[in-house]
Amino acid sequence: MMAGAAEDVRVLFGAAVRAALEAWPALQIAVENGFGGVHSQEKAEWLGGAVEDYFIANADLELEEIEDFLGELMTTEFDTVVDDGSLPQVSQQLWTMFHHFQKGDGAALQEMTSQINQKKCKVTATPLMTAKETDVAEDDVDSVEEMEVKEVTATNDGATTDEVCPQPQPSDPDTQTIKEEDIVEDGWTIVRRKK
Repeated sequence: MMAGAAEDVRVLFGAAVRAALEAWPALQIAVENGFGGVHSQEKAEWLGGAVEDYFIANADLELEEIEDFLGELMTTEFDTVVDDGSLPQVSQQLWTMFHHFQKGDGAALQEMTSQINQKKCKVTATPLMTAKETDVAEDDVDSVEEMEVKEVTATNDGATTDEVCPQPQPSDPDTQTIKEEDIVEDGWTIVRRKK
């Protein structure tokens, strides 16, 4: 492969990596809500270059290593643990892109980037108040504090596609639910071990 062609494919690989990360709902939510501090947007931009450099420096990466690397970056830079099932998907996508890069297949990288941009979802987090149980007496309502919950919704920004953005489903719906009996009188929440 000629030097100019190699640089072109490297640029396409970098653009594909950035497109994949920008379309990742977990990263979008972390940036939108400032989980990385006041410089969350700059960290997200830096993340694209860091991931690209990681692939270039480590030519024989396994999928698990990519997942570990992305998970560690999300934890250290955005104080976010990604457990929505999207980490393996994004890692697989990046791994496939890297193999196209190694083969010098710029057309495949362009195609992947185009598909990602067409299907890109805009994720927003909206604060909601949880509903009270109906059997709570009205005079006790003031003593029970309302919990703030974030609802995550996705909308499709791709003008050329009518697909609905899939929302990752938690593996066990009961692990996401905080039961009323788990909230003790002073506002603390009891955290129970998974079964």
